[in-house]
Amino acid sequence: MNDDFYLVLAGGVGAAKFIEGLANVVKPELLKIIVNTGDDIELFGLKICPDLDIITYTLAGLIDKKKGWGFIDETFNCLSFLKKYYDTGWFNAGDKDLATHIYRTDLFNQGLNKAEITKRICKKLGVKSEIIPMCNETVETYIRTAEKNMHFEEYYIKYQCKPDVLDIEFKGIEKARLEEKVLEYIEKAKKIIISPSNPIVSINTILQVNGMKSALKKSKSKIIGISPIIQGTTVKGPADKLMKFMGLEVSCFGVAEYYKELLGHFIIDNTDCKLKSKIEELGIKTYCYDTLMTDLNKKKELAKFLINI
Repeated sequence: MNDDFYLVLAGGVGAAKFIEGLANVVKPELLKIIVNTGDDIELFGLKICPDLDIITYTLAGLIDKKKGWGFIDETFNCLSFLKKYYDTGWFNAGDKDLATHIYRTDLFNQGLNKAEITKRICKKLGVKSEIIPMCNETVETYIRTAEKNMHFEEYYIKYQCKPDVLDIEFKGIEKARLEEKVLEYIEKAKKIIISPSNPIVSINTILQVNGMKSALKKSKSKIIGISPIIQGTTVKGPADKLMKFMGLEVSCFGVAEYYKELLGHFIIDNTDCKLKSKIEELGIKTYCYDTLMTDLNKKKELAKFLINI
């Protein structure tokens, strides 16, 4: 195995932006990406894996960069009619996206597991990086609010993360298992990157898979994280609200504190550089850089900075 490959832990949009930059500065074949599947959901009888699809479409050059998800030049004809039959029409599945979900569900029905299906989808879409679901078992993230207990996707899309969070549950996580090759990848990777994803419901789900955290602790010196929090706010999504629920300071320091058992290195935004010394007191080597990835050039520059650490 080539010892120059990079292992990335990834969630959705923030991770996809960084991975796009990384795939433009190293060979895509050198990327092995473990993706959160705790957001997976079944709707319309279809198996839907939002984070896997965002990463896959991004590396295939098919992503709608303005939205950060789904296909570019997408149409929503099927969804508009599905709303006549279902009350789950709040899930924004475009026509091309639904084709992926139909194909995935068909392969599940044929007896393939999530990793095998992901490999097939990547091959069909021309993705050269290896995309690995965090586990083959079904894990679903639920958010309990005063109104009701709901799937994370419903909380995120339908309710726009507005209700206060009373509890977070990863249903099925106790049965989740790593593929054997993941442990080998952790051991042999040149660098392990924790992407700028939601620490609580994107990265934490990966870390909760049996054996993952203990394996990563052994490789702490080569683990590099990127803060998803800039000046006390998240670029996208409810990371700030979920960090508050967990009792964490909503800052890059709070993220570092959450990951402190794992991180050897941490990249924070230039605007948060005043917190550098505070983070380094946790025993984490900290770097300041421009982490707001507003265009491809900025994504590439951040990736170059990271691989040279």
